[in-house]
Amino acid sequence: MDVFFRSGDAARESADALIVPVAAPANGGEPLTGPAAQLDADLEGELARLAADARFSGKHGSTLVVPTLGRLPARRIVLAGVGTPDDLDAEAVRRAWGAAAIAARDAGAARVASTMPPSGTGLDPAASLAAAAEAAALAVYRFTKHFGAGRRDDPAPRTLDALAFVDEGLDQAEADAALARGAAIAAGAALARDLVNEPASVLDPAAMADHARRVAETHGLVVEVLGPPELATIGAGALLAVGKGSASEPRLIRLTYRPESDRGANGQTGSTAQTMPRTIGLVGKCITFDTGGYSIKPYEGMLEMKGDMAGGAAVLGAMTALRALGCRHTVHGIIPAAENMISGTAFRPGDILTAMNGVTIEILSTDAEGRLVLADGLVYAARQGAEELIDLATLTGAAVVALGDGTTALFADDDALATRLLDASAAVGERFWRMPLIAEFNDKIKGDVGDIKNTGGRQGGAITAALFLQRFTEGKPWAHLDIAGSARAAKGNGYVPKGATGVGVRTLLAYLTA
Repeated sequence: MDVFFRSGDAARESADALIVPVAAPANGGEPLTGPAAQLDADLEGELARLAADARFSGKHGSTLVVPTLGRLPARRIVLAGVGTPDDLDAEAVRRAWGAAAIAARDAGAARVASTMPPSGTGLDPAASLAAAAEAAALAVYRFTKHFGAGRRDDPAPRTLDALAFVDEGLDQAEADAALARGAAIAAGAALARDLVNEPASVLDPAAMADHARRVAETHGLVVEVLGPPELATIGAGALLAVGKGSASEPRLIRLTYRPESDRGANGQTGSTAQTMPRTIGLVGKCITFDTGGYSIKPYEGMLEMKGDMAGGAAVLGAMTALRALGCRHTVHGIIPAAENMISGTAFRPGDILTAMNGVTIEILSTDAEGRLVLADGLVYAARQGAEELIDLATLTGAAVVALGDGTTALFADDDALATRLLDASAAVGERFWRMPLIAEFNDKIKGDVGDIKNTGGRQGGAITAALFLQRFTEGKPWAHLDIAGSARAAKGNGYVPKGATGVGVRTLLAYLTA
């Protein structure tokens, strides 16, 4: 979808549909205000009457499509509810424009115009425009790569080809910058969705490394890919063990972003500990398919295991946007990639593995493999100079039991880091919830014949998994994001589609560019 801005009067735009925001009226207030009121006047009050008939109230994410029957240049008007003015924020704009883009597409529109999204206290016009463009792109996302001859008789999916924001007040350069920001964020999340939606027959560890190389070339990053010989040299015994049962050999992928210049950053007036440039390590679990190994999963448990690499996908997606967004920090994106399969060479329950930092791990379950690859990934990130670590992983069903679908469990050993991540997630509309690190639960993973066990049992399983990872942080401030319940959606909701959600990308970008 081509998204752009031009100066003009949106009401005079010739398009298949025109998106117009509508706020929920205060008691006794006018039902339509601003651009909607102007259009209602052009239609001699018919827009307000149709909205009243449909009981359209302007609540968050609601839409109403109204044909103009030739009385306006646009063939349809799409009213987009933004909620009450007191609740107006970037997420309200995202929900409104995401819903409106879907409504316009489903009504048959290909070329869409839009008035400017509303702005207000704490939400300037550029930020509002970026949020609207981001959500519209995310909302119309579809993964159709593998559609083939079997769908020949189906109607072609409806698509939006162009979205033009039209206004007479915003500077063109400022608008273009805002749209570029929204596009970069949406593209990062879309890449993560694409990777998670890919079948494991297409996306194995080597293919993930190829994606990383292309991302590095396109976005000005440095890339390094370690295969089994290099992994053995650095002592990455946990990652090697998980991947050795597969014909697709494991990889450790490192992408490095460095800002163009840190000129002026260290002496910048008003800089805080959060905004001072620092080196950050992102580590994403990338199990391209998980059978559970010899602790084999049941059939139902394997159905979505092509998506057990959503953490690695989120890291790769976030890395694509750092240069476009002007991130001032050095960022290492570490993706430990393996396929957990069953063969004569696969690791077994009872094995003892030695991780990169020398910690020995007693294997109780080969299905608790994600924490093993993360262990080596975290140590590697810390040894690249990362001053703080953030890992993302579809790690435990226990997190889903605790928080349900759609919520990311956040564990952290640093309160300031946890607060910044929670603020970032709230700003982009991704639901995070902080969980406790209960020190007494370390006894559950104390090893009998090794230093630690790779599982502490069902009770408190998400907590013991996080405590396991904490052993590999090299003393750095660290946060763990368990995205098992948020990496996929059973049905679409707003600008998040059914299937892969791309969760984590937008939160990481908000965090890294705050």
